[in-house]
Amino acid sequence: MTFERRVDHNAIRTNQVLTISLLALAFVIDLPVLAAFVAAVMASSALAPSLGLFNRLYRHVLRPAGIVQPNVIEDNPEPHRFAQGLGSVFVGLGVVALAAGVPALGWGLVILVIGLASLNLFAGWCAGCMVYYWLNRLGVPGFTRSRIEVAR
Repeated sequence: MTFERRVDHNAIRTNQVLTISLLALAFVIDLPVLAAFVAAVMASSALAPSLGLFNRLYRHVLRPAGIVQPNVIEDNPEPHRFAQGLGSVFVGLGVVALAAGVPALGWGLVILVIGLASLNLFAGWCAGCMVYYWLNRLGVPGFTRSRIEVAR
């Protein structure tokens, strides 16, 4: 028995737009506390997507208002959650580096996340998802979902 697995990719895109925008703003105005806030939102979304602030904004404000329409497709949610968690770790490490007085490393990690989130948003390629699927292929425990092959 197989279960259909579906993900609303516009919820993911909304997360990416807000993540990119807020992290870029944090960098431009040199506000590490904003980057820390984004890291916390990303971590909460990875651990419990229904509690993530950006997810809640999408589900309770943007989608009901018709600003963003759902785009639900067959996909595994786990790789996207892993990517979100990995991004939160990198932003969190960036915030730690900023607090330790190493701004080049700190903002470099934040900019890396901005770049990878942008790559996913604009080109549809998720680096964290690829890492998840590689770990699945290597048989690493906890990485239980393999890519869904969609017939074309």
